[in-house]
Parts: sequence; C-alpha cells; structure tokens
Amino acid sequence: MQTKFNILFIGDVVGRYGRRALRNSIDSIKSKYDIDFTIVNAENAADGFGINKKVYAELEVCADALTLGNHTWDKQEIMSDMDDMDKLIRPINFSGKSPGVGFRIFKRNGIEIAVINAVGRIFMIPVDNPFYALDELLNSPKMKDVEIKIVDFHAEATSEKQAMGWFLDGRVSAVIGTHTHVQTADERILPSGSAYITDIGMTGCHNGVLGFEKKQALDRFLTYIPQRLKVCKENIQINGCVMEIDAKTGEALNIVRVQEAQS
Repeated sequence: MQTKFNILFIGDVVGRYGRRALRNSIDSIKSKYDIDFTIVNAENAADGFGINKKVYAELEVCADALTLGNHTWDKQEIMSDMDDMDKLIRPINFSGKSPGVGFRIFKRNGIEIAVINAVGRIFMIPVDNPFYALDELLNSPKMKDVEIKIVDFHAEATSEKQAMGWFLDGRVSAVIGTHTHVQTADERILPSGSAYITDIGMTGCHNGVLGFEKKQALDRFLTYIPQRLKVCKENIQINGCVMEIDAKTGEALNIVRVQEAQS
C-alpha cells in the first residue's frame, strides 16, 4: 500500500464557464500535483444554482466525488435522480428524509477515503447542527477503519468554519471550507494533524461578484430589487487545494492552495 496520498479539492464550480475550465484543465492539474483522488464542489454548477442530471454527467468524468451545499435542491429534478448518482454527496445535516447521502466511502489503491459534506447554520438555511451530525458519524462503526476522511464544510461564517476545524482536528484528515467563493490564505496543518483552510475559493469568473455579473450584483445592492443573476465569463480561474495525506495514519502532511488561471 502506498504511504502517501495526494487529494485535489476543487472549489465551487460556478456555471458553464467554470465547468468548461475544469474539463479543459483537470488532467493537467492532476498530472502537475500527482493526484490520487479528486473532489469537486458542484453546488453552483448548473447556471450558478444547484446541479442537475446533465451537469452531473459532465462533471463526474472530472472527479471521484462531488459535494454540494445550500443550493442542493435549487434544481428540483435532482431529487428524483440523486439516489442513482454514486459520486454525489449532499450535506449530512439535511433532514433524514432527504434523498441522497451525506457521506460516501471510496476505495483507491487499497485505501479507503471517506468524503463527508456538511453545511453551516450561521446566515444559512435551517438545518440540523453540523457539529452533532459529524460527531455522530465519526463515532460510528462505519468510520472505524477508514484511513482518510475529508470534510467539506460548506458554511458562511469564518468563525463557524474555524470552530469546526478545531472540533475535528485529529479526527479527520482535512476540514475544507467552501461556499464563500473567495480563497483564503490560512491553509495549515492543525496541531493534531488535520489540514484546514477556511475557503478554497471558486472555479469560474473572477471579474464579477462571486462568479456572477457585477452589474446585476451592484443593482441588487443599490436598489434591493430582486433579479436573476447571470454567470459572468471573464478572468476564469480554477481555485482549490491539494492535500498530502499519510495513508497509514490519515494525518495530513501538507496542504497547498491551487490557483490556475485560464487563457
């Protein structure tokens, strides 16, 4: 069994321009970082809001696991398709009556990798407490022999994300923040061996507001009149991180940010 395992985590893919950038660059990024396993947050992949069957098919060839977040149900047709999508993971602290699953265990090169998704509660949709939900899962027999555990914590508040990092330090290989679309510069290995970053950023247009046309975003702030946001297409970047994990202990050895500009 290999002793080190490299995991690529791509930040929120926003709309078709983000999807196109990912498709065009994923192979070169994997080669550059010698990647063993790839996770992509896809909750904004369909026109910036949610995911559907067509977009899932487009992204599953790029990733080993696809995580979601607060926009999981924005394309409601996903509710009838989700149980057939074996790479898709919705937040574990959604209602137990929701379709889909909050974690999946994958096996690569003889190593088990658990990918777990949770959504925060501060300034977010009403959900169960993510701390309790994750604690229950990590204490369950399902996780006992899993070597590598990666948590996508999809949350708004920096404080909640940092608290989750400390809560899970030493219990998982990494706590990776998503949702706010702006990559933070606080990547590090916490004292008990978990990799942490508050937000890995987004994959899409970086000349707008969180991947959307800046004029529409400005109009909303200036007038408070609701309008449909459109994905923008200038200055396309792929954001994410790469984690090096000790395959025997599950401890993180290194974490680096990824910023790949698209021509």
